[in-house]
Amino acid sequence: MSTLSFSGLLLVAVVAFGAPLLLGLSPARRLPSVVLEIVGGILIGPSVLGWVRADVPIQILALLGLAFLLFLAGLEVELERLKGRLLIFVSGGFLLSFGLALLIGFALFLTGQVISPLYIAIVLVATALGILVPVLKDSGESDSSFGQLVIAGAMFAEFGSIILLSLFFSREATSTTTKLVLLAGFILLAAALAFVILRLERVTLFERVLQRLQDTTAQIRIRGAFMLLV
Repeated sequence: MSTLSFSGLLLVAVVAFGAPLLLGLSPARRLPSVVLEIVGGILIGPSVLGWVRADVPIQILALLGLAFLLFLAGLEVELERLKGRLLIFVSGGFLLSFGLALLIGFALFLTGQVISPLYIAIVLVATALGILVPVLKDSGESDSSFGQLVIAGAMFAEFGSIILLSLFFSREATSTTTKLVLLAGFILLAAALAFVILRLERVTLFERVLQRLQDTTAQIRIRGAFMLLV
């Protein structure tokens, strides 16, 4: 039975702590901390020094970190702005990008470079939401019209590519129809859960309890968010 080692996780934590600290010591250099974090990950990773590999502790932390990042990205989106022309613009941009990506995928397929043009198209439209959100947040642009447009477009592309990948390239031996049914069921369940939570927040007693516990050591809203993420 192999034993778990947390030495790699410690090195990742050191890089995550040191990158913004180094930038803070030299404020004249306007460089996003995520750039140093990526460079540090490349250096300590298997491609260069080989000190850290994606073992079980790092994979678990990466999964939780990505979930929290997507959650925080959702908090940055102002739903009042994400409607009307902006929603049409974002969805239209995604469809146009996906169409262009399909053309590139089929061109690579005809030249014998790739096997699946659809897979290449999905990969091309996927965005690095984990990089965009910290950069916009650190630069103070996340609340601007430009930042809201970028975050909304990135989230649309991110979730669209994830859904398409799960529908057409999942390893599970289920049909596309079954996956569509499961996806629709998940969307309905999420919508029902959101509706129940919003209704509960309007109940005076429930709202008072949340407000009383949110600033105490209970941190009830953080616990609820963590429960939903897990």
